[in-house]
Amino acid sequence: MITDRSQRWRDRRDKFVPAGTVIDPSEFAVDVIDCHRTAKPFVEEHHYSGSFPASRLSVGLYRNGAAGSSRLVGVCTFSVPMNCASIPKHTGLEDFRQGADLGRLVLLDEVAGNGETWFISRAFKALRQEKPEILAVVSYADPMRRYCADGSIRLPGHVGQIYAASSALCRGRTKPRMETFTPDGQIVSERALSKIRNHETGSAYAIDDLVKRGAPKPGHDTREWLKHLQETQFFSRRRHNGNHIYAFPLTKAARLAGRELPELDYPVLDPNPVGDDVTLLPLLKKAA
Repeated sequence: MITDRSQRWRDRRDKFVPAGTVIDPSEFAVDVIDCHRTAKPFVEEHHYSGSFPASRLSVGLYRNGAAGSSRLVGVCTFSVPMNCASIPKHTGLEDFRQGADLGRLVLLDEVAGNGETWFISRAFKALRQEKPEILAVVSYADPMRRYCADGSIRLPGHVGQIYAASSALCRGRTKPRMETFTPDGQIVSERALSKIRNHETGSAYAIDDLVKRGAPKPGHDTREWLKHLQETQFFSRRRHNGNHIYAFPLTKAARLAGRELPELDYPVLDPNPVGDDVTLLPLLKKAA
């Protein structure tokens, strides 16, 4: 098997369930849901990031109950790419609007082990029906462990085993970068820091988030405030080796568009990683 465990979520905490457990299709239903009224509250409640991306479509996984009732137990959100150039680069499609990111995939811990692959395939069908202009989806797997302030592992890191099980194409890794963290292990994007320094739109939200995570309230000079947070080691930094990149061509046209792009072997999870990256190295390019 490609994977023997599946990551689940509840209240922003991850849990692994055996992949050998099988979902009963008669117990579930899949439907397009409202991104902001339905998908966003669910994702913010359960996903570790507590955030919701700029979405193009959200699909819900419902568990059927008695007397026709149902409960939302999973959300798959297709979002606007963080970088428009990523769609042509990883799918071969010329128009970035023909692609979307798999921005969030959240299933509660009660869903059986093969729930992701079952749900993803049906979410793709809903995406094609609702947004036929989208021909491909790109997703990323973050292999870096995340830590809490006490040093315990907050997130174990993953290499995209579910995407591999869904027959995605592995396109390699994103560029290495430096990451900035708050004491509770939350990543602070360089874009958010730039907004704060330059008093741009959205800076108030970024400041409030840092204050909620334990930072003192800033004065008028936000540049000095950020400098103070660095000097007092509120921020910590480390090198990120890059996320694993996966592409899902949804049509024949998308498969043809990406036929010249490199296709790599699926990365393997290291059960005993030496550092924070849980990828078993080295990764070798597929033989021609």
